[in-house]
Amino acid sequence: MYSVTEELLAHYDVPGPRYTSYPTADRFVEQFDLDQYTNALSLRREGLTAHALPLSIYIHVPFCESICYYCACNKIITKKYDKAIEYLDLLDKEIELQTNYLGAKQSVSQLHLGGGSPTYLNDDDLHQLMITLRSKFNFTPKAELSIEIDPRTVNKVRLERLRSLGFNRISFGVQDFDPAVQAAVHRIQPFGEVKSLMQASRAIGFDSINMDLIYGLPKQTSASFNRTLDQVIELSPDRLAIYAYAHLPERFKPQRRIVASDLPAANEKLVMLSNALNRLQNEGYVYIGMDHFAKATDGLTKAKNEGRLHRNFQGYSIEPEGDLLAFGVSSIGKVGATYSQNAKTLEQYADMLQAGLIPVVKGLRLTRDDELRREVIMSIMCQGELDFSSLEKAYGIVVEDFFAKEILQLKELDRQELIALKAGGFTVTALGWYFVRAIAMVFDEYLNAQQDQKKFSKII
Repeated sequence: MYSVTEELLAHYDVPGPRYTSYPTADRFVEQFDLDQYTNALSLRREGLTAHALPLSIYIHVPFCESICYYCACNKIITKKYDKAIEYLDLLDKEIELQTNYLGAKQSVSQLHLGGGSPTYLNDDDLHQLMITLRSKFNFTPKAELSIEIDPRTVNKVRLERLRSLGFNRISFGVQDFDPAVQAAVHRIQPFGEVKSLMQASRAIGFDSINMDLIYGLPKQTSASFNRTLDQVIELSPDRLAIYAYAHLPERFKPQRRIVASDLPAANEKLVMLSNALNRLQNEGYVYIGMDHFAKATDGLTKAKNEGRLHRNFQGYSIEPEGDLLAFGVSSIGKVGATYSQNAKTLEQYADMLQAGLIPVVKGLRLTRDDELRREVIMSIMCQGELDFSSLEKAYGIVVEDFFAKEILQLKELDRQELIALKAGGFTVTALGWYFVRAIAMVFDEYLNAQQDQKKFSKII
């Protein structure tokens, strides 16, 4: 483990954004109206924005049969499947409305179904959803079609059906294999069942299998999480996402069922992260960046090595910085120089669609300064470095003048050995990757007041 002093740990045990976008979604405003969004769609249709780049599509399926106490997603807990049928009708309406402005049959290189639990939907309804999407968009020959899977909702037959629908990447939500931790978060899924599903997935021929873990959950210890890592290494997923649990019970009601005293301390969480980094890299995984690991042969690793890594609302991506269409309640998209978010409640989402309106309720049009700072932050998060000369050429600035106050903070980060500052830029050190969110925060112009930070999860 790298040498992390108590002083350093205490200094950075603070909330901060995860930077799946910049500006972050909490900066979206209601003044960004539907006219601005449809104008962005029309500009893409007319070839005035990123028309040459294929689209990415995200579809949010909010339904789950039972609650996981740690969850901070927008979800609806119900066993009444008729609600899902009604929701799919609404999705059809939204897809139709958006493509009316965008133009039909644009190329799509990436599709992701998230939630909630997308596998809450039955096979026939997933099939119909894919028919709708293929009627409106052209999927490129090598398009990545991924779906999040709750292991408790699938079997081998269901996995075969998903593959037949065109899904070539799947992600298993595991979080932890320890029985005590699973009980504490109300998500029981034995290791043996997940192992059987992983083996079936490989036999069926999915191109890539991802697994999600969370560290910092109640009842977790560095020893118990190490045992989970033993089991994960045995299963050998192609990709791994290991997230820090964000305990925000004042914002997310299910988390109020978690006993705060059962949560591991910040230094214990750091041991979990350090151990995961060391063990996975010893097993041949490459640390892609915050949260993400991939095997050396995986596309994410190749993209990182070639400087083509990007980050969006779903995490790290190999797709170029293009447009992301988002469908479904609360989903967030990016078109041109705009971000937008759909209505967060099913009621408002339905009301707007039934009135013939795209359900966008807020968003943001990026300024030139936003675009500059986004490039800086994403370079830090994806490549772990920043080259001043490329910024100066692209934006016509003198970095030492434009970022004068930021450079003063960079000098302190250099002193703490979180970055290696040099003439013309800096790189994130091995120690600095633990605190990469804090490094990116230096350039966040919106994050001035301490009170603004309280809405985010802690860095450690």
